[in-house]
Amino acid sequence: MSEAPKSRVTVKAFRHLKWPALDYLERGLMVLCAVLLLGFTLVELADVTFRTLGRPWLTAAEFASGFFVWGVFLGMAVAVRRDQHFRLTAVSHSFRGVKRLLIETANRLVILGVALCMVVSGYLNYLNGFGSFLMPSVTPIAVLYAAIPVAGVLITLFVIEELINGWHRGFEPPAGIAVGPSLPPVI
Repeated sequence: MSEAPKSRVTVKAFRHLKWPALDYLERGLMVLCAVLLLGFTLVELADVTFRTLGRPWLTAAEFASGFFVWGVFLGMAVAVRRDQHFRLTAVSHSFRGVKRLLIETANRLVILGVALCMVVSGYLNYLNGFGSFLMPSVTPIAVLYAAIPVAGVLITLFVIEELINGWHRGFEPPAGIAVGPSLPPVI
């Protein structure tokens, strides 16, 4: 008989960089992303079906856009929390000590800078979105633009979490936990 899978939210190698309190937020965001993806898929399926039946659903594109935009931006935040986004891991994993600390910090500061740009620019776009409307429902496009600063705030929170824990505990995973393929250590 095999063991039941252990409850784990983030990648095991980077667990030391996470606060357990944010695991619930991560799980909630993952569930929400799944619901948004399902909603997008069902709306597109219904749109095609209704068009085939000669009864087009005129607001289907608006719903599909909403599900897609919110799903993408919230998914981006979850990817940052789970360390499943693009970053220079091969380079940083080949270093140890202070060099690794500096590279990992630089990587996360770049992500933090992008997240803060998303917050500021996204909020300005959100405010401007009240002057443009989705047709035919005449819903302000700000409903879609709101996803940008929300994702920026979440990414900022998750990067700050990793920076604080990395500076406190180190960015290197605990001994005995495999990270995956990487370059040999640089001396």
